[in-house]
Amino acid sequence: MRKRVVITGLGVAAPNGVGIPAFRTAIKTGLSGIRHDPQLETLQFSCQINGKPDVPESLQLAYLDPLELRNFNSNGILYGLIAGIDAWKDAQLPISSGEPDWDSGTIFGAGSAGVDKLREAIYKVDDLQVRRLGSTVVPQTMASGISAWLGGKLGLGNQVTTNSSACITGAESLLMAYERIVSGRATRMLAGSTSDSGPYIWGGFDALKVCTFKHNDNPAAGSRPMSATASGFVPGSGAGALLLESLDSALERGVPIYAEVLGGHVNSGGQRGDGSMTAPNSMAVQRCITGALHHAGVSAQEIDAINGHLTATGKDALEIENWSVALGRKGKDFPYINALKSMIGHCLSASGSIELVAAVLQLKEDFLFPNINCEDLHPAISAIVDEEKIPMQLLYKELNLIAKASFGFGDVNACIILKKYK
Repeated sequence: MRKRVVITGLGVAAPNGVGIPAFRTAIKTGLSGIRHDPQLETLQFSCQINGKPDVPESLQLAYLDPLELRNFNSNGILYGLIAGIDAWKDAQLPISSGEPDWDSGTIFGAGSAGVDKLREAIYKVDDLQVRRLGSTVVPQTMASGISAWLGGKLGLGNQVTTNSSACITGAESLLMAYERIVSGRATRMLAGSTSDSGPYIWGGFDALKVCTFKHNDNPAAGSRPMSATASGFVPGSGAGALLLESLDSALERGVPIYAEVLGGHVNSGGQRGDGSMTAPNSMAVQRCITGALHHAGVSAQEIDAINGHLTATGKDALEIENWSVALGRKGKDFPYINALKSMIGHCLSASGSIELVAAVLQLKEDFLFPNINCEDLHPAISAIVDEEKIPMQLLYKELNLIAKASFGFGDVNACIILKKYK
């Protein structure tokens, strides 16, 4: 039998809440973290709203010492440090100042690293000031910057690495961490992902015309997954983290357990058929979902709720259709489904891990957070799913199994099955 893997720690830096207590309250009350951004307006972006965590300098100093902070300009690494260190502490794990913790590691993903720091460095190089770059540019801009920083802060002695797979990065990092524990090569793994914020990250998406431009004067209403009036996603940023460990280790330490990871699946549509760089291959999505069910050893009928990818684009109805085909369920038989992006926007490489934190909280505490901004449910969705399965208000419901999926640029997919630990 393969080792059982559980989640014992959570951390988050989300647009609508930094830290688990604030985040829990926000998702339960349907609090939006999307705001108008004067910088995007000045830069003449079509979409002038976004979601990004509020991290004042006083909070930054809880994760970076004054010397580190003096030359720090990598908000993605900052968000990841907050989420990762909080998850470690939430799991009641010590931070050793001596020998590395050989049994613990991290797989912490990112889509980019230190874009603002890199821009700062480019200007210095172009101005013939290369000697003034200092010693912090490389660790703040290298692709594995976030895992390297966490490895040092926590003294991790097992695998320390960064994955990057567009919007499935967070879900993929959890499955990679899960497999390392199942194989017996680690006892504990910190899984998560982060995304930088700012115009140099979001500009490309604005140019692709996949972001909404209709709600610059009403930011909280801008992100509208599953809505008939959805007009594109709202760019966001942040980080989420989950501490995974073997069930044996968690029981030995006597710590609370949030949920069990039963398994999952990752695949690609190969950008064939209806798949492309930006669109999902429906067959691949369906195979990813059924593959996750098979790996987890559960039936489609057992899924109580889905935490969807659902970006507030024209692909939302297709995602619902793919879920329905893969699960063989529709109407009142369809599982409950919700979309966190309605409150935080699309946090890109961080989206999967932030949404996983929300899914785990729901499973642990038996609630479903509300879907905001989809009172006008898209008719192609209501034709598949009974409206009562898409809660608009906070719903307390006994839950046992949640499916969480992410789909990303490059026609890549990931699906995870989480179970309540009893």
